[in-house]
Amino acid sequence: MVLTMASALQRCERLFSSRPAVIDSEGTFTWAEHLGRVKRAGGMLHSMGIAPGERFAIISRNTFRHFEMIHAGYWTGLVPVPINTRLAAPEIAAILNDAAPRALAVDPEFVHLLQHPELRSWGGRAFLLGEDGAGGLPAYEAMLGESPAAAVHTGQMSDDAIILYTGGTTGRGKGVRLTQLNVVSNGMQVGWNCGLGNDEVYLHVAPMFHSADLLATGVTLQGGGHAFLPQFSARNLLTAIASCGVTWTMLAPTMIILCLQSERPGDYDLSRLRRIFYGSAPMAPEWIQRTFAAFPEVELIQGYGLTETSPILTILDSAEHRQALLRGDLERLRAAGRPLVGVNLRILDASDEEVPTGEVGEVCVQGPNVTVGYLNQEEVSARALRGGWFHTGDVGRVDEEGFLYLLDRQKDMIITGGENVYSSEVEQVLYQHPDVSECAVVGVPDPVYGEALVAVIVCAPGRALTDEAIIAHCRGRIGGYKIPRLVQFVPELPKSAMGKILKTELRRLYARGTDGLSTQEGAS
Repeated sequence: MVLTMASALQRCERLFSSRPAVIDSEGTFTWAEHLGRVKRAGGMLHSMGIAPGERFAIISRNTFRHFEMIHAGYWTGLVPVPINTRLAAPEIAAILNDAAPRALAVDPEFVHLLQHPELRSWGGRAFLLGEDGAGGLPAYEAMLGESPAAAVHTGQMSDDAIILYTGGTTGRGKGVRLTQLNVVSNGMQVGWNCGLGNDEVYLHVAPMFHSADLLATGVTLQGGGHAFLPQFSARNLLTAIASCGVTWTMLAPTMIILCLQSERPGDYDLSRLRRIFYGSAPMAPEWIQRTFAAFPEVELIQGYGLTETSPILTILDSAEHRQALLRGDLERLRAAGRPLVGVNLRILDASDEEVPTGEVGEVCVQGPNVTVGYLNQEEVSARALRGGWFHTGDVGRVDEEGFLYLLDRQKDMIITGGENVYSSEVEQVLYQHPDVSECAVVGVPDPVYGEALVAVIVCAPGRALTDEAIIAHCRGRIGGYKIPRLVQFVPELPKSAMGKILKTELRRLYARGTDGLSTQEGAS
């Protein structure tokens, strides 16, 4: 049996041809209609001289045409490289130069980028991912109408299926090579663990250049439908769920919180919504409780993973969420869950030796969903995959029942006065304050302690806080050395496209450290 996305799409064509594959404002396409367009898109790419194993890039919002391009790559053995639309032109140019795609599909929203000096040379290989040409580019729909259908290229399970870039905003980005086996395996793992049925409609909210979008693979394998949210807002999200009959979606905790703060979910017809999968960051227990109250019939599932793992490694299912709430076991709600079937997870020390149960170390994994390495970076790949294990860079522990608890990224651990402090532990305490909407804790240079803790806080709407109130809240809940020495209130926190707080940016903003800044008495 060959586990490739091409064989999965062939299965959809054989078994689910009359089912909806795409539900969009421009129309609904059955699997037969969708794959008819996919085959012609593959023929179009072939006509550009792209051969199996070669790459093409995509700069686009979440749209059904973006979806078609990714499937066209799977069908023909060409490798799609979706690019983060939030990057600056020089950062995009660096990715293009590294990936060396033979063609570039550009959403009309981003065609202006090709006027930048560092991207101008790519104009000759670009086409517009829309109906009408703009900026002198050939239009996708016109090209599609003239293209023959491409034959399927099943390929091998070890072939690259997609390349997703991680990092890039700080130093050289890494092109994560995900194979056909990686993508199909995680689709099967997530589908089994989440109990996906054959009538699912998945809403693509996570950016399609992000690994979180691969959660939709489980729906594709089942012949389910796909809907797309080009621009997130709480109202846009709830309207799309209602109008497209969405059964599940993946959201960052920030998105869920914004929905609860600015909209009334009960005002929308969410009768088909079965589950909300959240990830990219943990969610405070208080917000978990509010989410269940707002969506009483919906399963709430947390997932942990990385781009390099296609992406999911562990799941905390809805039953575990509800049982923890009934028991008052808020600690369990902070768990990242247990490993998926097929994932081998260990906690290793600095010598790459496994630590005893309950002790802290680096989370390392094996599995069919784990990357084979990074494009053009053999040394980095070898280091990350040493000893046959993928080293995630995350610090965590596993309890006696096999639940993983993440403490921090290795780079986010703060050493203050010789003591190790995990920023997530402090953030969990801060989130217990009812007037804290969002927060992040980072370490900054300090002349006395080496590093000091800075808490950067967004207050809940209509609320105001003081440094003193935050310090008083922390006392008695965590040790004195863990209490932030500096508290900063901001209107918003810098975030990635998935809503993950960018601590690297916060460290840059507060790089001057505490020297010369006001600090809190007793917060040491």
